[in-house]
Amino acid sequence: MHVALTGATGFLGLRLLRRLLDTHAWVTVLAHAGSGDALHRITRSLELTGAPSAFLARLPERLRVVETDLALPRLGLSARAFRELADSLGAIWHSAGSIHLEGDLPELRRTNVEGTRHVLELAAAGRAEPVVRHVSTAFVAGARRTGVAYEDELDDGAGFENAYEQSKYEAELLVHAWSREHGRPALVLRPSILVTDVPSHPELPSHPLQVVERILRDARRATVAAPPTATSSPNGAPDGSSRGAHGLPGPGARPRVRTVGHPHGRLNLLPVEHAADVMVRLSELPSSHGVDTYHVVHDRDVPVPTVVALLERLVPSRSTWSTPSRRTRRRWRP
Repeated sequence: MHVALTGATGFLGLRLLRRLLDTHAWVTVLAHAGSGDALHRITRSLELTGAPSAFLARLPERLRVVETDLALPRLGLSARAFRELADSLGAIWHSAGSIHLEGDLPELRRTNVEGTRHVLELAAAGRAEPVVRHVSTAFVAGARRTGVAYEDELDDGAGFENAYEQSKYEAELLVHAWSREHGRPALVLRPSILVTDVPSHPELPSHPLQVVERILRDARRATVAAPPTATSSPNGAPDGSSRGAHGLPGPGARPRVRTVGHPHGRLNLLPVEHAADVMVRLSELPSSHGVDTYHVVHDRDVPVPTVVALLERLVPSRSTWSTPSRRTRRRWRP
């Protein structure tokens, strides 16, 4: 079976590609048109994540790169090129998408919803009737706070925390509608928060905790920009902190950060390498001939204070907890 993969240069897509190449002679990468040399970026990223040199040397003969635009009908391809691509495939992995949690809904729909629609059009056009493997998110359950969200549920009754969750929910609706219309199977994979212990590098995509760390570092640099001055405690003795000229923390200080969330909350963090392996193994299971959905999550949650403590070590700071309002919860998790 020949497979195509969208999002191969992304955080999860890169690991899916590595895993797919373990079981397939070659893979078609549907790369974003105009984004640069996808083969070079993939090779460099795999090198930085530990791929052996012999594996890297064979990539040019094992990867076929097709430049596409997911936001456009026929993926931006000519009618002939679109048909030839569709007819060459036995499976399509759709991993590309925007994970911009602060993005507005129209922007996210262009990528996550319309992109999915056009990938499904590609699958429908293929003579070999390629199977669809769609990467969603465990957070399609949205703002639901009680009970258990089951794999066969897809409900927007509780609303959503942000536009990203809603866009992924709407994309799943498209997969279900496509499967019913064409009588074809599809696989939906819902990962939780993906992380890695691979050291960060400017040429590698970031995972969520690295994004939060970068935000905190930027905020800290902004607060320590002013030259420090000594401050005193109420009894007149130095209080051990260093303050800038405008009352901001100086270079030696640990600025206080308001953490919006619940100190007894939990997060489900899953190593991305494990997630990719599980996803590929799930794709090898017999299909029900409808839409098979799996939550790809860790069997143990991580207490939120553990994550906050880690961030405090990476970016010296002190956290104070603030319970979010309904309006704030729709933007940040937890």
